[in-house]
Amino acid sequence: MKGCFLLLIGCFLLSSCANYGQLNYLTKLPKKLDENSGIVQMKDSTVWFIQDGGNSDKLYKVGFNGELLRELQVKNGKNKDWEDLATDANGNVYIGDFGNNKSNRTDLVIYKVPNPEVEKGDKIDAKKIKFKYPDQEKFPPKRKKKQFDCEAMFYYDAHLYLITKNRTQPFSGMARIYKVPAKKGKHDASLVGTFATCQDEASCRVTAATISDDGKTIVLLGNGKLWIYTDFKGENFTNGIVKEIDLGIRTQLESVCFMNSTTLLLSDERSNNEGGNLYTFTLP
Repeated sequence: MKGCFLLLIGCFLLSSCANYGQLNYLTKLPKKLDENSGIVQMKDSTVWFIQDGGNSDKLYKVGFNGELLRELQVKNGKNKDWEDLATDANGNVYIGDFGNNKSNRTDLVIYKVPNPEVEKGDKIDAKKIKFKYPDQEKFPPKRKKKQFDCEAMFYYDAHLYLITKNRTQPFSGMARIYKVPAKKGKHDASLVGTFATCQDEASCRVTAATISDDGKTIVLLGNGKLWIYTDFKGENFTNGIVKEIDLGIRTQLESVCFMNSTTLLLSDERSNNEGGNLYTFTLP
């Protein structure tokens, strides 16, 4: 009994001494989600996750206590490189299969599935939203033009907005915003705008995105940074006010979504005994 008590104390001290920067630790994620890459919240105290390329073609439901509650096989949806999740007002979920590290893919697709909370059984049907970047001419392009990787997406006004992850060499710090109609079919992505994040290659690549329910706040995530956009007009949110926040942590943060109007949920991949956690962050 005494040994169990000491073990609990040791676990508490280890957790309390861990460095999570400005993030508030919520729970450790299941081992099955070591490579989590996208998150959405549909109901209180639970979230849905995907994993990135090479993992199962599944949606995973997890409680705020870290318990794996459900798995849904996505029919007609192959996980080539799943990178982000988004939802619309009807509860549909969008799975971004647009990871493109080498900028050489010609099979980019977003899968649209119905509300997983009401889905019965262990499988869910997917519709394909296929798209291409019409301004990409070579596959792959030269190193200084590798601008067609993507890990970030949000839904707004019947479109899906994609923010690219800069892979240029040398690193330019620029990101592009594209939009794609949120409906089944084949589409050309429309270039909305470009913007600079910052010059630190390790933390300035955009790895996830989310938008508030009222559509007035957009948050982009990097490996240790947030960019919060408000007071924007039109679809190019970069014309608004931006606040950059250094989270004080440099784990592989891959996922972000709004829990409510003032609080974000974030997660990171597990690597070298770090990460693999679910966090909250209160917006300033």
